[in-house]
Amino acid sequence: MPSWVEAGSHEYSKRMPPELRIETIEIALGARGKNQPASKAIEKESQALLKAIAPQDFVVALDVIGRSLSTEQLASKLADWQMDGRDICLVIGGPDGLSKECLARADMRWSLSDLTLPHPLVRIVLMEQMYRAWSINANHPYHRS
Repeated sequence: MPSWVEAGSHEYSKRMPPELRIETIEIALGARGKNQPASKAIEKESQALLKAIAPQDFVVALDVIGRSLSTEQLASKLADWQMDGRDICLVIGGPDGLSKECLARADMRWSLSDLTLPHPLVRIVLMEQMYRAWSINANHPYHRS
């Protein structure tokens, strides 16, 4: 990831309270090329993603046809997730999206936007929105700024 993504991710991660620690796990992209079908790359990425998810984890797949959430709705979801007590895995697919297996494993599908967003930007938007959702629930002034 570009340095600005690392810096932004670190900034939002350090703002989160200890009970909402964010851990980023990067999965290598599958090989893509003229003679390599995207399905093979998606399959390789999916296998690695599924290995990184524990059976008890609550999985939220970022998916263009997922449910849209307002920030306030995300804050409500975050409060529910905290009460549930499981680790939450926010899964971002590769450039060609997630496999059917990854989507089937998801407990929820979330669409950030109807727009196609580049991965670096998605990571920053996710981190910022998770922090903003926490700030709403904690009555922190960040959300009102």
